[in-house]
Amino acid sequence: MKLGAFSVSLSVKDIKASKQFYEKLGFAVFAGDLEKKYLIMKNENTLIGLFEGMFENNLLTFNPGWDQNANNITHFDDIREIQKHLKKNNISIENEADENTTGPASLVVMDPDGNAILIDQHV
Repeated sequence: MKLGAFSVSLSVKDIKASKQFYEKLGFAVFAGDLEKKYLIMKNENTLIGLFEGMFENNLLTFNPGWDQNANNITHFDDIREIQKHLKKNNISIENEADENTTGPASLVVMDPDGNAILIDQHV
């Protein structure tokens, strides 16, 4: 199963302070909008998302259909196929993708320790 590009999505208290901190660690803004209080930052192939006021806890995020540069890839496992695989393996899904649609969709699962995993397909 191919989950796509990986990033950690951090719930931050102050987007500007977090941006400055991660810049000191060698990250640069890759995407997002500071005024809308979200940024995607990159250091080589490592991606982190900074989100102020959008969700409570940090998330592990996968993007089927994208590489680490947010470029669309031709061959990937569609989120609906991933969802079917998860269900078949008795993994409970918090927010399901509509299996009667195509294109962008997302789902959330929780690991055994309560860590949220967002699978967010944009293509």
